[in-house]
Amino acid sequence: MLGLMAARQAGLDDPARLRRAERTRRVLSLELNKDRDVERIHGSGINTLDIEPVEGRYMLSGGSDGVIVLYDLENLSRKPSYTCKALFSVGRSHPDVHKFSVETVQWYPHDTGMFTSSSFDKTLKIWDTNTLQPADIFHFEGTVYSHHMSPIATKHCLIAGHRQEVLAVSWSPRHEYVLATGSADGRVKLWDVRRASGCLSTLDQYNGEKSKASSEAANTAHNGRVNGLCYTNDGLHLLTVGTDDRMRLWNSSTGENTLVNYGKVCNESRKGLKFAISCGCNPEFAFVPYGSTIAVYTVFTGELITMLRGHYSTVNCCVFQPHFQELYSGSKDCNILAWIPAPREPVPDDASEKSLPQQHVNPAYEDAWSSSDDEG
Repeated sequence: MLGLMAARQAGLDDPARLRRAERTRRVLSLELNKDRDVERIHGSGINTLDIEPVEGRYMLSGGSDGVIVLYDLENLSRKPSYTCKALFSVGRSHPDVHKFSVETVQWYPHDTGMFTSSSFDKTLKIWDTNTLQPADIFHFEGTVYSHHMSPIATKHCLIAGHRQEVLAVSWSPRHEYVLATGSADGRVKLWDVRRASGCLSTLDQYNGEKSKASSEAANTAHNGRVNGLCYTNDGLHLLTVGTDDRMRLWNSSTGENTLVNYGKVCNESRKGLKFAISCGCNPEFAFVPYGSTIAVYTVFTGELITMLRGHYSTVNCCVFQPHFQELYSGSKDCNILAWIPAPREPVPDDASEKSLPQQHVNPAYEDAWSSSDDEG
C-alpha cells in the first residue's frame, strides 16, 4: 500500500487504482466489530435492511413483527466503543404499523425524506420520514414478497412489486426501464416496462441447449424457487440465488448464463433472501446469507473467500455500506451485526519501500526509482 501511495504522489499511477486496492483490502479484512453494537429493538426476526445512498448514514430495518426501525450509524460520541442508536421506530402501538411481517424496506434513492415498506399484510406503504406518517398506502389482493425503486430513474417513479409467488425484484442500475424478477417457478425474467408485452427475455440456465435439459427444467434459471437477485454495481451482470442451493451469474445484456461455479450455496428460505454485492473493489464480492453465517464469494470466479460467523440463528438479509466498506446483517436471532474492516497495522517510523514484501510494492513505482538510483 505504501508503494501505491508513493506512486500516486509521484504521478506514476492511476488514483483509482489506489482506491480500489484499499477498498478491496478493507472488504477482505471484514470482521465482527466488538466495539460497535446496533441497538436491539426488534422482538422477532429481522427480514430486511437498507442504508440510504445519499450520506450512507441512516439504516432502516424491517422485522417479522411488522416493526420498522431507523438507525443512525454515525459515531457521534467519537469513542472507540459505541452503539448505533435507533432514532425512531414504527412499533406495534403505532396506528399505521404493518399488521404482519415486513419483507422489504427501501429508502427513496434521492432523498432521506421518504422511504417505503411492504408486508405480508398485502400493503405497500410510502412513509414521510419527518412525520413518520404514511403519505400513501397501496393495497393488493395477494401477498407482497418484495418491492424495489429504481436507483437511477429520472423519468418515472415506478415501484416494482409482485404478488403471490414472485419472490424477488430489482431494477437495473444501468437502464432505468429494465427490471429483473425471480419467481417460485424457477424462472428469472427481464422486463422493459415501456413495452406492451413487457418481458424482454426469460433466463435459461442451459443457454438454449435444450437437449441437455429435461422438459421441466428447460427455460428456467434454477431448479427451485428463485428467492434472491442482485445486479452488480455497473448493471452488466445479474446474480441470482435459488432453493436448488445454487447461485448463478448472468450477462444482463445477452441473458447468458456465465457458468461461474460457486459450489453449493445453502438456501432453505421459503421467502425472499436479501444479499449484497460490493462496490468499487477489484475483484467484486458477493455477501450471501448462508444458514447462520454469511458467505463471501468473488463474483466473477466463484471462489469462496470466507464465512462470517457471529449470528445465533438463520441470517435473512445483509446490506453493504460502500462509503466505508462495512457490512450489516439481520437474522432470526433479532440482532443486527456490524462487520467492519480490521484496523490497519501501524507502519514503523523507519519503514522504507525496500523493507516491504515484494507483493506490496507497485512495480511502476519500484522500477522508476531503481533505474534512477542506478544512474546516481
